[in-house]
Amino acid sequence: MNSENTSSDSGEASSTQEASSNNNDHSAIDNIEDDMKRTAARKLIEQYFYQLTEGCGNQNCKNINCASSGELKPMTPNEAAGHALKLFSQEAKLCERHPSKIARTNLPSKSNTQNENIGGICSIPSNDTIISQSSKDGTKSNNKYSSASVPSFLTEEALYDIIDECEANDSYSPLIRTIGEVFSSIENLSRSFAQEPFSPSSTPNVENPEQVSGLNKEELRHLEGEKDKDEDSCANISKNVILPLDIASLRRAYNALFKLKTSIFENSLINALVTLAGNLQMELPTRKDTDNHDDIVNVLLIVFEIPSLGLGDFIDTALPAICRASQWLPVEVQATLARMWAGPGRTNIRNILQNLQQLITTRTYGTPFHRDFFIQDENVITSATKLVKILYYGNMLAGVLESPSLRYTDEMSDSMDESFLAVKLKKNITPEDPLAKILGIHVLDCRKPYLPFNEFYNEPLSDLVEMDRDFANYKSELGIFSGKFSFMNYPFILTPATKTMGLYFDNRIRMYSERRISLLQAVSGHPSPSNPYLRLKVRRDNIIDDALVELEMISMENPNDLKKQLVVEFEGEQGIDEGGVSKEFFQLVIEEIFNPDYAMFTMQNETQTVWFNPTSFESSAQFTLIGIVLGLAIYNNVILAVNFPMVLYRKLMGRKGSFEDLLDWNPVLYSSLKQMLEYPDPNLEDVFMQTFRISYQDVFGTIINYDLVDKGHKIPVTQENKYEFVDLYADFLLNKSVEKQFRAFYKGFQMVVDESPLEQLFRPEEIELLICGSKNFDFDELEKSTEYDGGYSNESQIIKDFWSLVHAFSLEDKRKLLQFTTGSDRVPIGGLSRLKLVIAKNGPDSDRLPTAHTCFNVLLLPEYSSKDKLKDRLVKAINYSKGFGML
Repeated sequence: MNSENTSSDSGEASSTQEASSNNNDHSAIDNIEDDMKRTAARKLIEQYFYQLTEGCGNQNCKNINCASSGELKPMTPNEAAGHALKLFSQEAKLCERHPSKIARTNLPSKSNTQNENIGGICSIPSNDTIISQSSKDGTKSNNKYSSASVPSFLTEEALYDIIDECEANDSYSPLIRTIGEVFSSIENLSRSFAQEPFSPSSTPNVENPEQVSGLNKEELRHLEGEKDKDEDSCANISKNVILPLDIASLRRAYNALFKLKTSIFENSLINALVTLAGNLQMELPTRKDTDNHDDIVNVLLIVFEIPSLGLGDFIDTALPAICRASQWLPVEVQATLARMWAGPGRTNIRNILQNLQQLITTRTYGTPFHRDFFIQDENVITSATKLVKILYYGNMLAGVLESPSLRYTDEMSDSMDESFLAVKLKKNITPEDPLAKILGIHVLDCRKPYLPFNEFYNEPLSDLVEMDRDFANYKSELGIFSGKFSFMNYPFILTPATKTMGLYFDNRIRMYSERRISLLQAVSGHPSPSNPYLRLKVRRDNIIDDALVELEMISMENPNDLKKQLVVEFEGEQGIDEGGVSKEFFQLVIEEIFNPDYAMFTMQNETQTVWFNPTSFESSAQFTLIGIVLGLAIYNNVILAVNFPMVLYRKLMGRKGSFEDLLDWNPVLYSSLKQMLEYPDPNLEDVFMQTFRISYQDVFGTIINYDLVDKGHKIPVTQENKYEFVDLYADFLLNKSVEKQFRAFYKGFQMVVDESPLEQLFRPEEIELLICGSKNFDFDELEKSTEYDGGYSNESQIIKDFWSLVHAFSLEDKRKLLQFTTGSDRVPIGGLSRLKLVIAKNGPDSDRLPTAHTCFNVLLLPEYSSKDKLKDRLVKAINYSKGFGML
């Protein structure tokens, strides 16, 4: 920048001022540009200042305006500041800094009164341990670190200096003492690696004649304005101010530190972290909510950036101590930490998560749990889980979020059909998580997290946790006050299969409660005691009408009966329902409901998914009953062969469909709209020829037109309104066009699951797994988990032949085998190993077909004389067997 440029800038500013009366927006932009120019100028002046006072660090420097050249006489700070301004105006040469020399705003020493307050403006408290980088001849000074000169806090530059000093003297005592002093103290560590503001000490004092000699009036006026701003900005700076952490600088510093042999400083760092954790544990409980917690945030950010935190003694000693201390973090600090990990620290999210997961896993495997000491009692595991929760929310904030306005509100239950107004939903609304409330986020808002959600699962923990105990803690009325910990309040860390067990306990307890009420009514002589079960008697050839009529009567008379255990009886059949009959009942109902003849749902040809028919003639009551069936399947732990798009599960969890949901609802349409959004040229109207009127077909193939806005057929889609068109189009297809059908469906679903922790435990993707089961037909898993009875073992020849045949089956035949042996052709959540199939001997060789107890997943297999005979009988059994008879 030269005087001509300065003059030009001034002219531009003058022109802007003349135009500001007509356009305030332009004025605001110009002001921002002026601020940016001033900031850039100050940075250059600062570089000249340090070049004059400290040099560039190159002993062979030839720049006469650099202290490292040896040709520049020593200057006082005031003289250097004035000369720096002149060099700036002349665009003098700037040296390249030594890699370890980074311009800093702290002054070398508080003891030097000249440096405390240059020019009378203000000074930032200095690090009194920083050693002068150069002397007159460009070499390092002879200052040595002693026990009295250990830094009170660290900067990137100071750490480089210490490492250089230690390497030069072949003694690492200063580094070890520094690490111990800084990393053991909340105050010292919180002030380390800060984003230091520009120090006004490098700005010449306009009241000092020595500094302003040779400056013109324009430069003087500029400095007067800068002085006023500096005085305002520095008025409140003191040694107690905690500046934001410079994460980039911190990572460079760690990189330099860990290039050394870790054995040099590892013990010192670990011991310091343990001491730090103790200080945190004493400090945090005594803090008030109104206190400033910036120091705690900085401390935790610095600690969790340590590269080896998940290794060796760090994970054995230091990390557990930090986790135990962190459980006392106020929710406001947790929110700030989540935001920092979502922002500047996002690239380290995976590393932090892996360290915490490793700690949880090692403690899970290494702790001898017993009847008096459960995994929920292990403080390191529970405190680490609480930290993972903060990271979980930070992971969502760092991902792709959608507007909270797409969440459903209580309006869902305010405008139901009048025929159902008498039914009162007892929805147990889970209290909003305080951390989520402060952050203003919900898991449904996260379209795509920074890391996949499944990386937060901890399988060893999920396999070991006793869900009956965990559920008891979760439901305990005194749990909040007694400090009882439940992983059900941290569902992100549990696998879907483990969470299903928690939901199962909740459902079963409610079923048993209904049975006790019925028993008490009968014992007390109640004139009409209620049935302890939800009994349905249906005809196989008229299953839909029979089931829906009975469910409609129950839902209108006493919807609480829907929460009883389902018992199904097929008229004319002798099967006793211990679970298997219900499984077939649900399968048959689903097959009929989605039959195109009913026209309640339509098939999406591209994805083979089903969706509500917006022009269906069926009443809302029919859709309500379908919702009841879906809820009953979840409530009774039955997997259904349904194929809904993901948007349905998101809507069931309380979020409206949006444009991104079209991707798996109708990929072809999504691709077309995406192409429109990405089209850059202004002739979009001519290329796509689309208006705000759309068309769709009813069940009879009739084309129906719909205007997304008033007189939409007259409004073309342009570059200016294309986003509005896409949002309205998606909203119509996924929400408005099926609003009546979905409301009824949603109400029926909520009649059954309204009091369960379903929404708290599961995300939409997990709800699909819960309803539809896994898509992984791994029969190797099934073979490994199968048990044998009646004389069979895995070494029996017929068992070897059986698995040889099964592994050679087609996928369709494997489904039929599952249907035959378990009553469902779906894979349960968690995989086929969860089925616990039992193959029992059913007599010697005979012509009988294999049979099954589907309620208990037991296959009764005669000991056939040959593999061919086994194949013939097994194939016939799985293809032609249907119904329930006496075995």
